[in-house]
Amino acid sequence: MADASADASATAVARPLWHGRAIALVGILLVAANLRTAVAALSPIFAEIRADFPVSSIGVGLLGMLPPVCFALFGLIAPSFTRRLSLEAVVVLALGVMVIGHLLRAAAPSFVVLAIGSAVTFAGMGVGNVLLPPLVKRYFPDRIGLVTSLYATVMSVSTLLPPLIAVPVADAAGWHVSVGMWGVVSLLAVLPWLRILITKRPAHPDSDAEVETAQPAMQGRVWHAPLAWALAVIFAVSSLNAYAMFAWLPQILHDVAGVPPAEAGALLSVYAGMGIPAGLLVPLLAARMRNVALLIYAGVAFFIIGYLGLILVPGTATWLWVAFAGLGPLLFPLCLVLINVRTRTHAGSVALSGFTQGLGYTLGALGPLAVGVLHQLTDSWTLALAVLTATALAAAAAGAVAARPRYLED
Repeated sequence: MADASADASATAVARPLWHGRAIALVGILLVAANLRTAVAALSPIFAEIRADFPVSSIGVGLLGMLPPVCFALFGLIAPSFTRRLSLEAVVVLALGVMVIGHLLRAAAPSFVVLAIGSAVTFAGMGVGNVLLPPLVKRYFPDRIGLVTSLYATVMSVSTLLPPLIAVPVADAAGWHVSVGMWGVVSLLAVLPWLRILITKRPAHPDSDAEVETAQPAMQGRVWHAPLAWALAVIFAVSSLNAYAMFAWLPQILHDVAGVPPAEAGALLSVYAGMGIPAGLLVPLLAARMRNVALLIYAGVAFFIIGYLGLILVPGTATWLWVAFAGLGPLLFPLCLVLINVRTRTHAGSVALSGFTQGLGYTLGALGPLAVGVLHQLTDSWTLALAVLTATALAAAAAGAVAARPRYLED
């Protein structure tokens, strides 16, 4: 049996959210604000980018693959960074990498440089993805559901804004400015973590002695845990569908429903905006529910309804089908909170976060490329949308395992 003292989330006494940890909360929210901006800023302005250099459908698919591929790779190796540096120091380094990537994208004279800059940016984001759940567990063990809800909502807002303003900014100042301006947000996010590092404040006001690294034994255990595999599958379904839509939704809407580019960008914002209610409600519900299967099945149902609408009646109530499809990724904040509520220790949280996001993004990377290939082979979007519909069913099967109230360490 696991040592009861290790169960931080169960024994923590709730106290005011801002008590002795306001800067950490601001830092967590600012990191969250950086984890999707570069992903959602490209697809609405591919027309402007193609005016400077050619980008084929396969090229668009490859760019769409880069976020989950980089998130997967750096999600798997991020736990090794925390064995050498503190969580806070790794966060600062990840944000610095993001800034460099944004600058490369902004100066890109060719598709190759744009792809390299994107990969650098997504590498920093991949590390940030993995560190946020352990940071929440470290600073807010008494408020896991609430803080996860807050940062998941910020991530949704940061996904919504880029497609909404990408086209107007590109029209006014050029696409280079449109993709590069998000580096300012990364610079801002560095400040609270530098303050924490410089002042050497303890990780948690009540205790600075808790384990924060993913030890090799824990990393080995996670590969044999049914819970970890189930969460990875659910996470993969969410990321595969989300990144396929970020890469292709504007063009899908233009082709199947005759939606003009600016409106298609706005509808991509609607898709992303559906993450706001999901981010607000799902972590709070999941932290209190003993069986979260209903939330998993709801996400699957939203995916299916949205895709069937786009296949069968795309020109009728297009926004409604986009909204339903956008509610499907409620599986994402659900996985984030389960990483913490299904672990007893910081080591378990880091290991489960790295495994779930690393493997989940690896499988999710297939989405954008598969959609691009299917479209190029069939010159239609029907088969691609049907395949995405089928992938959602995998989450329903994994949900039966993930819903069991068990801890990774047990």
